[in-house]
Amino acid sequence: MPSARFKYIHLLLTCFRRIAGGQDKGSWPFELESEAFLARRPSVVRPIGDRFAEAAEASTDLVELGAALSDATLELGFHHFALLDHASLCTGAGLVRIDNYPQAWASEIVEFGYAGDDPVHLASRRSAIGFSWRELGTLVRLDRRQKAILSRSRHHGLGEGFTVPANIQGEPSASCSFVVRRGFELPEARLNSAQLVGVHALRAARRLRPAGVAARPRLSRREVECLRLVAQGKTDWEIARILGISTHTARQYLKRARAAYDAVSRSQLVVYALRDSWIAFEDAIPPFGRMG
Repeated sequence: MPSARFKYIHLLLTCFRRIAGGQDKGSWPFELESEAFLARRPSVVRPIGDRFAEAAEASTDLVELGAALSDATLELGFHHFALLDHASLCTGAGLVRIDNYPQAWASEIVEFGYAGDDPVHLASRRSAIGFSWRELGTLVRLDRRQKAILSRSRHHGLGEGFTVPANIQGEPSASCSFVVRRGFELPEARLNSAQLVGVHALRAARRLRPAGVAARPRLSRREVECLRLVAQGKTDWEIARILGISTHTARQYLKRARAAYDAVSRSQLVVYALRDSWIAFEDAIPPFGRMG
């Protein structure tokens, strides 16, 4: 008569064969680690940063990169994204701009010239790491227009956001932003992952940026007039007096011109304007070298 020990071993072997063969997997209270069973176990999910890095590296154009970034955005717990060279809002030639913002908001940004005052873009210049939009007031001093821009974004359904900046010398300033809809909480637990995804997206965008020299930005007549006076060393107050406009308006014209060129200073803006023939050397250096 079989011993109790033999019956126990027989029972284990029988259950092992049934589990390995795919029968009644849920009938045994623990799992037996056979090769066949391990082969059927779901693979460990890899971190989103690693998976997106591969997808971004494999992207052959901005359309593919945008599709990968859209999927990653949803997985991170956000609803919208914007990956762009900041100057692309003024001139699109040779620059990157990919986003899934509401169309009405994207159009309003361009139509009303928000680029030069966008607080997110301005804050991007002052940070080397990702930042939440709640921190904007600590990175830049928000004026009335910048607060109005944020208010308009909420009007179009955007809520809190997280932005990863890119400031590389000799290249256009850029950023990758992730945004939740108005009324939703920022997915705080996923911000480190969002930082990694943003870095890889910006890296891929640099690789896929359209080749060739960007076209000359479009400047209005008033912006060119202000530029000509800046080249002569005039202050905003003096420009306003000469042109018969307010100091605030003169400052706005120059902000828009700087945004169009992604210029970090007035002197750099003048150099760009000279290069692109918006102004002539004679405008900057009057006869006999006399200014004023």
